Amino acid sequence: MVLNLTELLGFSRKPTLWVGFLSLLTYAFSMSTLREQIELPRPLISPPPGIEYFAFGMKEQIGDTLWIRALQDIEYCEERIEKNNCKGDGWLWRMLDTATTLSPDFRIIYATGAIALSVIISDISGATKLFDKAVTHFPNDWPILYRAAYHAILEENDKAKGAKLLVACAQSGGPSWVSGLAGKLYAESGHIELAENLIRDLEIEQAPQMMIDRIKRRIAEVKSGKKF
Repeated sequence: MVLNLTELLGFSRKPTLWVGFLSLLTYAFSMSTLREQIELPRPLISPPPGIEYFAFGMKEQIGDTLWIRALQDIEYCEERIEKNNCKGDGWLWRMLDTATTLSPDFRIIYATGAIALSVIISDISGATKLFDKAVTHFPNDWPILYRAAYHAILEENDKAKGAKLLVACAQSGGPSWVSGLAGKLYAESGHIELAENLIRDLEIEQAPQMMIDRIKRRIAEVKSGKKF
């Protein structure tokens, strides 16, 4: 007598085994598909260009909404070009740039968002644009000037720009050590001191740990001989 596969497995005598087998296959397929979807990059939608012309008196509210939305994916890298660097002017920059266009006096976006672009995802060009915008709107805000100096020196590799920002920082009420630091920028010790003071500033503000860890890695790179 020839037995088919279902008889060998006992499915013909026990329908519940057959149902269970099918359920197991369905579950395995579903988990495989879900895993693939999780691993795929999530395209996030940016605000449309010119949105400020359609705000109809709600610019501040829309700016607030964009900032809150950006915070939910502040680590999002739209396109990675190197291990620790993202393609410039990505989704996060577009969100923050639009938010500050709608609400130009929204200081926290400049103070926190710009350093997030610089440190967390290394969108260097986006951070540069947002810091330049920040310095224009808050020319006497020494914490913003100091963070802009950090970005100019350690990420843009523009020591002249960084020194100018540090001088402005000192003139705007920055700590006493800022003036002396401007003269050290052409030595590696100046880079390290600049970064270490920024870490202390971020720790006081209870900034995300990922920001602080990133700057510590940059300090380690300098101490190991890697140039900025």
